[in-house]
Amino acid sequence: MATFAELVLSTSRCTCPCRSFTRKPIIRPPLSGLRLVGDTKPLFRSGLGRISVNRCFLTAVARAESDQLGDDDHSKGIDRIHNLQNVEDKQKKASQLKKRVIFGIGIGLPVGCVVLAGGWVFTVALASSVFIGSREYFELVRSRGIAKGMTPPPRYVSRVCSVICALMPILTLYFGNIDILVTSAAFVVAIALLVQRGSPRFAQLSSTMFGLFYCGYLPSFWVKLRCGLAAPALNTGIGRTWPILLGGQAHWTVGLVATLISFSGVIATDTFAFLGGKTFGRTPLTSISPKKTWEGTIVGLVGCIAITILLSKYLSWPQSLFSSVAFGFLNFFGSVFGDLTESMIKRDAGVKDSGSLIPGHGGILDRVDSYIFTGALAYSFIKTSLKLYGV
Repeated sequence: MATFAELVLSTSRCTCPCRSFTRKPIIRPPLSGLRLVGDTKPLFRSGLGRISVNRCFLTAVARAESDQLGDDDHSKGIDRIHNLQNVEDKQKKASQLKKRVIFGIGIGLPVGCVVLAGGWVFTVALASSVFIGSREYFELVRSRGIAKGMTPPPRYVSRVCSVICALMPILTLYFGNIDILVTSAAFVVAIALLVQRGSPRFAQLSSTMFGLFYCGYLPSFWVKLRCGLAAPALNTGIGRTWPILLGGQAHWTVGLVATLISFSGVIATDTFAFLGGKTFGRTPLTSISPKKTWEGTIVGLVGCIAITILLSKYLSWPQSLFSSVAFGFLNFFGSVFGDLTESMIKRDAGVKDSGSLIPGHGGILDRVDSYIFTGALAYSFIKTSLKLYGV
């Protein structure tokens, strides 16, 4: 086969009259291996037939292999690109998981200490979270997805509502019951919306009223649960060895034990549902959250009930197995439907996370959505179904 240099030397000759023309044999390369690229024009003939060359330069590509070999090389290159992309995706997911674990532990330990402290420490921490979560909620309401086809509430109304939501847990601790205060606040906000300039819309009223209920009133039940159920949890093993400087056995009330079990149940639901969905997940649970599956949800239910039973045996509350199982069911359903409610809000807003406050976790609402309904359900269950708080 002719080399590239031989081909160029044999075909590219100057035809100017200033130089003598010496006829040399032209080595004809195999036609199957020669590819001419460029704007060609026949310049002269040879004994081998017409030779076409580029006006300025002849680019000849001699291939020893068949065209199929080139396709294989191309495919291998694409495979290498895909492999690199897969490696980058895995590294990115590993980095996100590591970040989630680190910040999850960093958040979980202080939250555990706040729950153990109770009182004003617990209430103020809850009020701070409520304020940030309510700000995220009203930003979602004002986003392009939800606001499309509706008029969002004015910014001054949403800011006032965020402050009202943050005051609800504090007022709950001080007064014990805020039903009248919540009703009065809702009435004032409704008046502010109705007398605003322009044309008031029902969407403004409904989204604002739901924000007061969802972001302020429901989380306040955690204060009722943790601080309001002050009856001692008798026969609690850990309570008998609890330091006197930290409150002694009297510190371990029904409210503290119920809050710890509810928090643990929510964490167990999320963890087991995630692991079960990754391992067995096949059937989508709902279109609201496509990543959730029936298999993962069932595993989450089993995990929540198992953790609730184990903790109830260790903390000696509630006394009966039936009450423990029922309490686990309640925590599970509150967790799942709280998560789905926030997913529906984010879907209509067209966003993945409610915010970016917590690296790897999103916003406050992304972390506390499973707790919003759970506190109210747990408190109502204990007050109405467990005689003497299950002691």
